[in-house]
This record gives sequence, structure tokens and C-alpha cells, in this order.
Amino acid sequence: MANHSVTTDSHGSTPVVGQGHGSHDGHDIGKAIRTYLIIFGALIVGTILTVWASYIDFGTPSINIVVALAIAIVKGGLVAGFFMHLVDERKVIYGLLIATVFFFSGLMYITLWSMEPLSFIHFK
Repeated sequence: MANHSVTTDSHGSTPVVGQGHGSHDGHDIGKAIRTYLIIFGALIVGTILTVWASYIDFGTPSINIVVALAIAIVKGGLVAGFFMHLVDERKVIYGLLIATVFFFSGLMYITLWSMEPLSFIHFK
């Protein structure tokens, strides 16, 4: 027969849950909080860059849009990577993310293509 022991609280009545394997020590939590604070700081800097870039005329509106979208893509990547934990996930998650980007790009292409006057699906 197996010998089982149960750890109880200070009153001796309730089993203590969460001790042993599976619990986090203070170093791991401190490291995670530090990472989140660094990402938060990077997002604040990105927001400041976005506002700053909105006051600069880069020559054409297209370049202004490209700059704004580049900053937004970096910020979105930080949010998805760290706050949504995609940095630590498996290849399946990355595959689904790539598939989403692929199909979204395809839908945007079809939408823009349908607006072309010479397109066979152009609606008048």
C-alpha cells in the first residue's frame, strides 16, 4: 500500500493546495512583472512616437500612412507576442496567425481588386 501524507493549514483542518510542484517562486513572478513593465514602457514610447509622427509632414499622405502603420504593427506585435503570450506558444499558434494574415491579405486584395473599373467583378 502507498503511504499518502496531506499537508494541512495552521489550524490542522484544511489541506493546503498549491505547494510543491506547480507553484511559482518570487523570482519567476518578478521576472514576468519586469518583462510586462518593459513592454508597457515600449508601448508608451510607441504611442508617443505615433503622436509625434502625426505632426510631421513626410512629403505625401501615403508616406505618413506607412509610418503610422509601421509603428502600429510594432505595437501590435508587442501586444500579441507578450500580453497574448504568443512568444511562448507552439508552432500551431504561429501557423494559425500566419494563416489569418494570409486570408486577411487575400480579402483586402479582393476588395481592392473589385473596386478597379476593369475588373470583371466590378460593381457599378
